[in-house]
Amino acid sequence: MPTPYDIEKNSRESAGPVVLDRRDGPYGEVVLRRHGDLLQIIANGCFLMDTSDGRSERLLVDAALTTLDDRAEPSLLLGGLGVGFSLAHATANPRWGRVTVVEREAAVIDWHREGPLSALSADALADPRTAIAHTDLLTHLRDPAHRYDALCLDIDNGPDWTVTDDNGGLYTPEGIAACRARLTPGGVLAVWSAQPSSLFERTLRNAGFQGVRTEEIAVARGVPDVVHLAVRPG
Repeated sequence: MPTPYDIEKNSRESAGPVVLDRRDGPYGEVVLRRHGDLLQIIANGCFLMDTSDGRSERLLVDAALTTLDDRAEPSLLLGGLGVGFSLAHATANPRWGRVTVVEREAAVIDWHREGPLSALSADALADPRTAIAHTDLLTHLRDPAHRYDALCLDIDNGPDWTVTDDNGGLYTPEGIAACRARLTPGGVLAVWSAQPSSLFERTLRNAGFQGVRTEEIAVARGVPDVVHLAVRPG
């Protein structure tokens, strides 16, 4: 027999998604909506992510840490705040040192600081290791003042399926060179993607990265997500 909670949940889901906030910014429209128990982020009409699982976001961070050597308190750059799974997972691990999140959408930052997504990220944002940089990722990567031991990048659907045209610059030889320049010797680049990209792997190797490989992440339905991994030579 269904419980009152089940009846309420089914009612919410059958009603369809409800828009909680909609913003027009320099990169287009971003929307936060609720669908049943899930919170979803939509950018320019394209589904980005939701709060259903977080497995692939957590494995992105774990894959980078596993690939790193045993240096103490490595610094981490997270490209994209998203729904906060990567940040929460990173700060839950005491091995990470400084954790910088680069997020270009002011709306996403607001949803975490004051909105519904704060339930997922409040502890992580309060962690003294955490810093939020409100800027474009490529702009940040081109700044020689920044250096990291690991870059975990999850800004759209991957090298072959970008949400906005300007995101494609990250996956070009120039964008990958900027990533390499921001890494310490032996540092790790980890890039999430909805599908593998042999072209991106070649770009990584041509940029001088070593240990280039792709790890699959099983999902509930459809083809696996992947993480592209590469190491800057020591």
